[in-house]
Amino acid sequence: KQPQEGPPAVMGVMEHVGIEHVAQLVVIQKGGIIFMDIEYLLWLQNFRISIKDAWTPFMEWISLFAVRGLYFLPAFVYWYVKKRDGLYMLASLSVSLLVNAVIKLTACVYRPWVRDTRIIPAGDAIKTAGGYSFPSGHTMTATPIYGSFAVLAKKAGHIWVSVVCMALILLTMFSRNYLGVHTPQDVVVGLLASLLVLWGTAKIFRYLDAHPESENLFLLLGFLAGAAAIAYIRLKSYPVDYVDGKIIVKPESMLPSSTSDISLIFGLVIGRYVEKRWVKFSPDWSLSPSLAALKGLILCAVGLWIYSFIIYTVKGYLVKTLGAFQGRMLYGFTNTFFVVAVWPAVMKLFCRKNQT
Repeated sequence: KQPQEGPPAVMGVMEHVGIEHVAQLVVIQKGGIIFMDIEYLLWLQNFRISIKDAWTPFMEWISLFAVRGLYFLPAFVYWYVKKRDGLYMLASLSVSLLVNAVIKLTACVYRPWVRDTRIIPAGDAIKTAGGYSFPSGHTMTATPIYGSFAVLAKKAGHIWVSVVCMALILLTMFSRNYLGVHTPQDVVVGLLASLLVLWGTAKIFRYLDAHPESENLFLLLGFLAGAAAIAYIRLKSYPVDYVDGKIIVKPESMLPSSTSDISLIFGLVIGRYVEKRWVKFSPDWSLSPSLAALKGLILCAVGLWIYSFIIYTVKGYLVKTLGAFQGRMLYGFTNTFFVVAVWPAVMKLFCRKNQT
C-alpha cells in the first residue's frame, strides 16, 4: 500500500510502474524531487474543492464536446460549405489521431492518479480517460478541428471566429488539467503535434492544388501509413506493471480505441478516391437557387443525424458483432467513408438538377 502524502508517495508509485515509462516535469531540490506537473494538478484540485466543483460541469462539457460533438463540424463544412475545406479538416483530424495513437502506445505513460494517489479526477471525467495519458487525445481531436476551422475563418475574413476557435483549443486543454486526467505536458505536446499536422496537411493540400495528378500517390501513402500504424500497435510489446497486485493498464484495452482512431485514415483515402472518381460531389449551394440550397441544408441535417447514429449506435453493434479489434476498425473506416463518399452520393442523387 502506497503512502498518501508528499513526494515519497510519488516515488513509491514510480518504483512500481517504472520511471522509464513516465514523461514528467521535475525540479531537483535539496531534500528531494518535486514533480511540478503533479503539484500543478494538486493546486487545481484544491481550487476545484474550494469552489465546491462549481466549474466542473462546464469543464466536463467542454472536454466531452471535443470528442463527441466536434466530429459533426467537418462533415457539415464538407457537405454544405466547401468540399475542399471540409476535406482539409477531415484529413487533419485523421492524421492527428493516427499520430496520437502511435505516440500514446509508444510512450505508454500512466495517468496522473496512477503516479500520485492524491490526484482525484473530477466528476465523470475518468470515464473517458482510460488507458495511457501522453499525449492528450482530447487535445489532438480539438486542435485539428478548431484549428483548421480557425484557419479557414481567417481566410474568409472572420477574425473573431478564429479567435474563438483558438480560445476553445486552450480551454479544452485546460479542462483536461482541471479535471485531473492529464498533466500539462500531455496537453502541450498534444497541441504541438496537432499544429504540426495542420501545417503539414496544409502544405500537402497546396501542393496538390498545383499538382492534382499526384493525389492518388498521397492517398496510397495515407493508406500505407494507416496499415503500418495498425501493424505497429498490434505487434509491439507493452509494459505490464502492477500496483497492489492489480495491473495498471491492460494493453489490450488500449488497442481497440487506437485502432478506430487510426482506421479513420482508411475511410478518408478510399472515400476520397471513390468520390473523385465516381461521385464528383460539388456542394456549391451558394450558387444554387434558394429552394435547392434549402433542400441541400435539409439533406445535410439528415446526413448529420445518420452520422450521429453511426457514431453512437453502429459502433457498439460492430464491436459486439465482430469483436473489439475488427469492429473498431470497421467503425473507423465507416465513419470517414460515410462522410466523404456515401452521403455526398445521396445528396447528389437528390439534387442532380442543381449539380454538375
